[in-house]
Amino acid sequence: MVKSVAIFGQSFYPETEKYLIQLLEVLEKNQIDITIEEDYYRMLVEEKPVRNLEKYSTFETLDKSVDLFFTIGGDGTILSATKFVKNLDIPIVGINTGRLGFLATIHKDEIKKSIEEILSGNYKVSERSLLEVNLETKEKILGNFPFALNDVAISRKETTSMITIETWLNGEFLNSYWSDGIIISTPTGSTGYSLSCGGPIVTPQTKSFIITPIAPHNLNARPLIIQDDLEIKLKISGREDQYLISLDSRLASLEKNTIVRIKKADFKIKLVWLENDSFITTLRKKLLWGQDKRN
Repeated sequence: MVKSVAIFGQSFYPETEKYLIQLLEVLEKNQIDITIEEDYYRMLVEEKPVRNLEKYSTFETLDKSVDLFFTIGGDGTILSATKFVKNLDIPIVGINTGRLGFLATIHKDEIKKSIEEILSGNYKVSERSLLEVNLETKEKILGNFPFALNDVAISRKETTSMITIETWLNGEFLNSYWSDGIIISTPTGSTGYSLSCGGPIVTPQTKSFIITPIAPHNLNARPLIIQDDLEIKLKISGREDQYLISLDSRLASLEKNTIVRIKKADFKIKLVWLENDSFITTLRKKLLWGQDKRN
């Protein structure tokens, strides 16, 4: 039974006001305790889309007393939400006020009906693997959450020159990618950056990771699917002294020749899906499959 929920958004736009109000109305009607992420709360206080905001509590960090975590936005908001949920096993409910929305699957025009279903327990949970990143450097440049739900990407910084990325799998040399960068993706992230660079779509429960080079100069370099119990080791070199690493939407700079180790995290993120939804249905709708007039 749902007793307590948390709400998070990265930004506030006037056109999303009615969706937030609908969510709060349904939660209050069902006598659910509501807590709002502190930065998002400050945005709401400034914009004043909701009356009597002072009656809601705020949070910087969560504990296991929260039953569900609601995000308002797009897939990027869910990716940012993982740093709050971490390994607490709190299911994330994504209300999609963005565009494509492979992760945020609650349609903004069906909020009341969908939330009532979820509060009644009529939903399923999709568990998603994460990537954990370790850097062989003394500096703690990745902060306190070195994990990614979608992907880890290495790319050039402030240069038009390509970079060389030496790659090993469990200590065995794989390849030296001469390219603009490389993407290590989870199945969840296969519909993101990796897909844009020619990578395959992988169903969420597949136990695999994807290595996708970004604009490789060695034209025989192709995306590679590997089993997810392998450790990936990367070493980046090139003309510049620094390169970029991104964990989902979080960016940091790497010194030349830094060793990057990537493996599967020892916890998973839970995403809430309505009973009649599935990854295949979402894929078909979002990518407009079957809507070619020639079919």
